[in-house]
Amino acid sequence: MILVIAVMIAITIAVAAYKLAPRLGDGRVVFDVEPDHPAAFGYDMAWLAVRTRDTEAVVSALTLQDPQRCNWNSGIGSVYDTELGESHVYVSPPVNGWTFVVGLPLPHPSSSAFVDKCTPLLVSLGGRFVEVQYFFGYPPIDMFAWARMVDGRLLRAFAAGDEGVIWNKGKTSREERTLGLKLFELRGVRGRRGDAGGEIILHPTEDHVMRLALRWSLDPTRLNATSANPGLGYIAVAPAAWRPERLKSAARVQRQLPAPQPDVNSAPRRAQNSK
Repeated sequence: MILVIAVMIAITIAVAAYKLAPRLGDGRVVFDVEPDHPAAFGYDMAWLAVRTRDTEAVVSALTLQDPQRCNWNSGIGSVYDTELGESHVYVSPPVNGWTFVVGLPLPHPSSSAFVDKCTPLLVSLGGRFVEVQYFFGYPPIDMFAWARMVDGRLLRAFAAGDEGVIWNKGKTSREERTLGLKLFELRGVRGRRGDAGGEIILHPTEDHVMRLALRWSLDPTRLNATSANPGLGYIAVAPAAWRPERLKSAARVQRQLPAPQPDVNSAPRRAQNSK
């Protein structure tokens, strides 16, 4: 089943790329604005699921740059494109009451060495929409994440990367427990009594991310022509503020400060007072 879904996504991306290709000849991209049915996505991708039918409100809330009308095939094809995908996100038409924001430029959960830009984005959106969900599955960097905000409250946020657990906020949800995802909180436990001194590596997979998305909202790998009526979304450039940014440690900041200069006038005054 997973293989079939992966093949369907590959075909969708190939078709989208084919439709975009003839429009690149003059040095600019002209996105297809013929309304079409939902196109599947999800693997090697980040996305938001926002509970709203107001696509324009989502575009406005994200402060996206240069939003242009775009159908599903062109939008999904663009975010998977090796060049356009580095800077663009696609905001979809609503599907069963959910609007998707798809693209790798979305802020990702990061280690303590980087500024957390993902949580503030979720909090901001959570203040405008009833429910906001975040998903990220990207095996090339061993990163898997999910988060859920309801009525402005961050109920759950979890992320695991190659260095271990990055996010672990809120209580493990019932849906996570059903999938056995509560076990992943033990990732990186070493040398327990009775073990042979090894390390327990319990790690989510893309399949877990998709199955959790299905229980919380919609599994994007299962979107097809029957999911919703034809429609148009928006393709846009992600804000520069979403780009990863390293934290400056206190020690580094201290090193960057100018060294204190001696007060050249204080020594003579002290000398005069000592007489």
